[in-house]
Amino acid sequence: MPENKTEVIVVGAGPAGISCAITIARAGRKVVLIERGRFSGSKNVFGGAIYAQPTREIFPDFERTAPLERKNVEHKYAILGENDGTVISYQNKHELPVSYTVMRGKFDRWMADEARKEGVVLVEETVVRELIVENEAVVGVKTELEDYYADIVVLADGVNSLLAKQIGLREDIEPKDVAVSVKEVFKLPKEKINDRFHVNDDEGCIYEIFGGSMLGMLGLGFVYTNKESVSIGLGVTLDEFEEHKTKPYELLDKLKQHPVIAPLIKDGELLEYSAHLIPEGGFKKLPVLAGAGVMVVGDAAMLVNNLHWEGTNLAMISGKLAGETAVVALSKHNFSEHSLNRYKIELEKSFVMKDLKTYRNLMDEIHSRKESFLKYYLNKINAFFEMFTSVNGVPKRTLYWNFIKSFFKDRSLKELFKDFFSVIKLLWSILVK
Repeated sequence: MPENKTEVIVVGAGPAGISCAITIARAGRKVVLIERGRFSGSKNVFGGAIYAQPTREIFPDFERTAPLERKNVEHKYAILGENDGTVISYQNKHELPVSYTVMRGKFDRWMADEARKEGVVLVEETVVRELIVENEAVVGVKTELEDYYADIVVLADGVNSLLAKQIGLREDIEPKDVAVSVKEVFKLPKEKINDRFHVNDDEGCIYEIFGGSMLGMLGLGFVYTNKESVSIGLGVTLDEFEEHKTKPYELLDKLKQHPVIAPLIKDGELLEYSAHLIPEGGFKKLPVLAGAGVMVVGDAAMLVNNLHWEGTNLAMISGKLAGETAVVALSKHNFSEHSLNRYKIELEKSFVMKDLKTYRNLMDEIHSRKESFLKYYLNKINAFFEMFTSVNGVPKRTLYWNFIKSFFKDRSLKELFKDFFSVIKLLWSILVK
């Protein structure tokens, strides 16, 4: 038996990696979790919210001890024009919150501490350079300092996952299949946050933002409330930055100056700026999820639901399912691709893969009609509400008919038909196929 031999090695101590490692440790198995950062969460960029139900599957009592910021009671959807906007609000004040805002640096560290309590060996500030492959099976990892061997290696090393590429489980990412997310955090007194977002001390509000500085570009913005700070940011696919010859921070600066958004962060003290890549390829860009001695989870597996900005919950569930598969494989002493493919089968049964499959055509369809969906019709929504709320001496019926006629002036029947057909096609793929 080689030195530094354990049963399972997990590479990457984010939500996916920790969920996997803790699941294995709870079954009484030996697991080593390797993290390149100074601590878990140090390399993460996160809006962000965690969803309660998936989190409870890993940490049943997390609300009692986890470093939570606010429970989210209101979700707002802001459709921004150049200097105006339409905001739709949904409030949920149920006894059991759907989601909480967290600061990932704090939350991931808490998860890592919980993993240690369960027997996970956490090795921090250690970079895995490559996988050790023998007889076409992964049997360990090479780090900067030494080699570690294991029966199973789980890759939770993020969106780039150079390790998955090394053994042919992943292809190179195309610019349209990855988004650049940028975020700033502004310090604000709790009282100002409560007043501006109309919430109480422990309550939070989420903004999802369409249009604005991103008009015509494939991307979304966000605002999250923390205890004494506000996070604001956006994510736009990499190919859009190349096409529009703009920079992420330039778009963010414009978003912060928008008249609908600027009052939310007014007089805030900038605490941090961060940027990160987010997988956007979805179902069609999933890698091979399991091979001989290896599984891929979380962002490394491209498990992000881009429409709902869901990534962390998908990561945690994928880690849990990979961990359960590892436990079964260890009990049978079978680490073949066929054995570990149980992970893929269980993932397909879960909401994770079902949701990704539901939205499998979303990005392609929007990309093909992005000028229509992400610019023209967003502007039309704001134009409608401007008309609806105005009093200018013109009869309402005339205003309504003029608004309807404007579609035919702006666009040809052919373009309108293409837009309509694209929507029907997309709805069919979501609701029926």
